Amino acid sequence: MTMRPLLYTTLLPLTAFAINAPAASAAPPVPTHADVPYGTHAHQIMDIHRPTKAAGPYPVLLWFGGIWAPSKNVPDLNRFLPVGIAVIGVETRTMADAVADKVGAPIAYVMEDALRVVQFVRLNAAQWNLDPKRIAVAGSSQGSLPALYVGCAGERADANADDPVARVSTAVTCVGAHRSQPSIDPKQMQDWVPGVKWGAPALGCGFEESLQRREELLPLIDKWSPDHLLHKGAAPIYFEYNWGLTQPDGVTEMDYKVHSPAWALGFQTLARGAGVECYVKYPGHASERYADVWDFLVKELQAAGA
Repeated sequence: MTMRPLLYTTLLPLTAFAINAPAASAAPPVPTHADVPYGTHAHQIMDIHRPTKAAGPYPVLLWFGGIWAPSKNVPDLNRFLPVGIAVIGVETRTMADAVADKVGAPIAYVMEDALRVVQFVRLNAAQWNLDPKRIAVAGSSQGSLPALYVGCAGERADANADDPVARVSTAVTCVGAHRSQPSIDPKQMQDWVPGVKWGAPALGCGFEESLQRREELLPLIDKWSPDHLLHKGAAPIYFEYNWGLTQPDGVTEMDYKVHSPAWALGFQTLARGAGVECYVKYPGHASERYADVWDFLVKELQAAGA
């Protein structure tokens, strides 16, 4: 498959958004354990933030960073630590790493690491006083894609693997997706949001080429795209967007399309058809049961331990 290493750079500015970012003068939160490796690559690291007042073992939220450039960050910890939930900021190998290594489907690195970090945290949960039965995954914009993959892919533990991490369950309690793009299928994207171009080089080529070669690339789409992996038994999912179904003033057309709630409404239709619990919230459109994605994550993790 022909690689085009520079294509990913053209879409990065559309997806590099902070969530609940602190003021410029505020210091970033100090992890309980920083840069913990869950693999051998320099980008396979995580920061663990543990509650200090509640008693463990703590349920835990894994929050994914960038898929184009390496990054790890966390949402507002005040939503989680005071109620006894740990938060882990996860950095994965990126699509740029995969392009450099000449991987046929660059998204594979991101998704494989998303599974591995869940397994690694579960295997080592006792070491950090975490609850291996209560693990949620989430992310904002590009970071939501690996979270959705984990939630939709089903059990990927390999009982016969030589690596003890790979033998551990990949099951999660729930998935949170903020300003999400829940597909790498170019046709599905444009069915949901006409004119949108996003995600290259997830499938090893630019967006227009992936659309033209979709039938040829379908095995890769079926393997890695969350919407193609939806099945009864997938983890409950909550989508939240800060824009409604109309493009706001001052927002570019492509920026809006990349972060439109139309993605989630299309995904929700598929999810409900598959028997998967799925919620969508955006301005003017409240969800059932939960106030927002943060309320969903906290209540789902708490309910899992009841």
